[in-house]
Amino acid sequence: MGGRPPLNIGDDQITGAFDTGVERIQDSAGSMVTAVVTGVGTVVNGVVTAVLALFLMFFFLKDGPRFLPWLSRQLPGSLAVHVPAVAARGWNRLGAFVRSQAFVGLIDAVFIGIGLWILGVPLVLPLAVLTFVSAFVPIVGALFAGLVAVLIALVSNGLVDALIVLAIIVVVQQLEGNVFQPMIQGRGLGLHAAVILLAVTLGGSLAGIVGSLLAVPAAALIAVVWNYLREQLGEPETEPETEGETEPEAGREAGLEAGGPSAGAAAVVS
Repeated sequence: MGGRPPLNIGDDQITGAFDTGVERIQDSAGSMVTAVVTGVGTVVNGVVTAVLALFLMFFFLKDGPRFLPWLSRQLPGSLAVHVPAVAARGWNRLGAFVRSQAFVGLIDAVFIGIGLWILGVPLVLPLAVLTFVSAFVPIVGALFAGLVAVLIALVSNGLVDALIVLAIIVVVQQLEGNVFQPMIQGRGLGLHAAVILLAVTLGGSLAGIVGSLLAVPAAALIAVVWNYLREQLGEPETEPETEGETEPEAGREAGLEAGGPSAGAAAVVS
């Protein structure tokens, strides 16, 4: 009895298990260090990006009106006029896009929030806010907000109310995508509803979700540049003649017809 421990585990087994654990830790040390470094790098990049975004937002809000005059002073020739003009129009158009997208998100949040409130689903206000914020992210945002609302309805109210919530979200999203968004964005951006639908479809097919997100602003900026070029190319280039230049010419011609060069000079003098 004296040579065996209570669990019948010998010293050689304990030593072998310890050596195996040490070997596994040594083998995975490289991947562990890599994972830690990657995680730390991601966190640092996120913090640096957030700080940089805050600084840029501060300077844009503080010195934004001075940017276009500064840009005009840096550009040569006619570019000092055309580039700031196009930039100002593009900025106004992007502002109209953000306002219209916010209005569409507000419509979604109100209708879906009313439906959730009627069904007695909890957390109506947070779900409405989530729906509003997700409206700025096409496709994925609506799917995420709808999934959260359906899951909360399923857990709290049961399967029937969850299916009703799903039907409400589908109807509201269809109305938003096919009616409200093209109409509101078309008026705010100066684009036809069909152009917006085609832009979203093309952007999604070319670049996925990011393309769908950037398709409408890109189409609006292209329309701004095209309209400006059309305005500039459509203006006729004429050199108006002043009265001081036409009257002496007429007097000179009349004098030459009446009595030669001396009469023409007298007519000009008079």
